[in-house]
Amino acid sequence: MTRTSDSAQPIKVVVWGENRHEKMSTEIAERYPTGMHGAIKGGIERYIGDHADVTTVTLDDPEHGLTQELVDGTDVLVWWGHVAHKEVEDAIVERVHRAVLDGMGLVVLHSGHESKLFQKLMGTTCSLRWRNDNERELVWTIDHTHPIAKGIPNPIVIDGQEMYGEQFDIPTPDELVFISSFTGGEVFRSGCTFRRGNGKIFYFSPGDQDYPVYHHPDVQHVIANGVDWVVTDRPARIIPQGRHFERGTFFQGRENDDTMVDLTDGIRTVLA
Repeated sequence: MTRTSDSAQPIKVVVWGENRHEKMSTEIAERYPTGMHGAIKGGIERYIGDHADVTTVTLDDPEHGLTQELVDGTDVLVWWGHVAHKEVEDAIVERVHRAVLDGMGLVVLHSGHESKLFQKLMGTTCSLRWRNDNERELVWTIDHTHPIAKGIPNPIVIDGQEMYGEQFDIPTPDELVFISSFTGGEVFRSGCTFRRGNGKIFYFSPGDQDYPVYHHPDVQHVIANGVDWVVTDRPARIIPQGRHFERGTFFQGRENDDTMVDLTDGIRTVLA
């Protein structure tokens, strides 16, 4: 992919949904008749549909919907999972992990914090405190200058939600955009950004199968802003790797497999 944040081409967005709660519970299926992935897709389209092409795939699709061709053609992957993290095949996790390192944007939502993918990218357990007691959540903007916070009220008021609390076992975020407070007094780093390799990651916690949070317009707006922000700023997706450069050859080097490449303007061109 060569789509960048200032490109005229639409952002290719894929919403990955586990889609298990919707199959197991009539109540959840009624709450999210097109699945949580469908509600997330609709929210993204509501706010940035003029410049985003949004599709969905699910866990039970072949290769979990994340074929090499699809991943190669995706600018931003949005991830929601909860009860079936262990069912995601390690080979697919590795495929997506490498795509993030080479510049694919990633938005991880709510219980996606325990996904194999997020844990691999963070290098920690990503564990946290939680309580499902229909509590009010207030999402406070910490960095009003951040693009993800643009147009977002302070605070976002979510009348019913699962509580997430600290300690949240993640590395110190590159940027902390939002924190949340709950009825019980807990606080949580609910909107964090990270950079891994050439990829940008946004984690946003509000959203749960037991509450209609993904129909909340402000939550939808944050997710859409996050999609916009994680799009690569580089002219092409390329995974960082070691190269040998002779003195005086600023852009032409030899890779570890002895392939000669040119990296002018950050675009990898194989030389004969």
